Amino acid sequence: MIVLWGSFVIVNFFSNPIGFLSYLGFINGNSGTILGWALALLTIIIYCYSASKLSDVKNYMFRMDKLKVVAILAAIFAGIMEEIIYRKWIIDYLNSHDYSIVLQVILSGFAFGIIHLMWGIKNIKAGINAFISTSLLGVALAIVYVISERSLAPCIIAHSIITALIEPGLLIAAKNNKLDYW
Repeated sequence: MIVLWGSFVIVNFFSNPIGFLSYLGFINGNSGTILGWALALLTIIIYCYSASKLSDVKNYMFRMDKLKVVAILAAIFAGIMEEIIYRKWIIDYLNSHDYSIVLQVILSGFAFGIIHLMWGIKNIKAGINAFISTSLLGVALAIVYVISERSLAPCIIAHSIITALIEPGLLIAAKNNKLDYW
């Protein structure tokens, strides 16, 4: 996934850097609202605090090693790609078809949770946990997206930070079969 998504991000960035950064909300005055950025920060704090209840996540959250370097790259690419798909494309599509804001947020969060069921390949409890926790994260990021006047920038930053901080510990916990119900 890192190679596939990374390739998409790199090709789009180098093909049209201004257009791509504008689409993501990082330039041209569409960087979100102060409330959106505050909610993004609150989402980072709450989600990482919750994830740190797993000892492996807590132990690896601020550890810098090869796994963390890979996680940071993955976090950037996943943050961009998953926010494009699950916030921009899904929410904007639903909005263009006159779905309510509430339904846009819920469906975006649910779709985000569904894709994270893959954590259950080895352990069904881990899959259920991933579905619940990432659905809640997806709802939170969807709210940030809507409140940020549909700018991806706060969502991408929050998503990337969360993934960079917790993913190595989650991978270690999954390897050691320590992921359980939420």
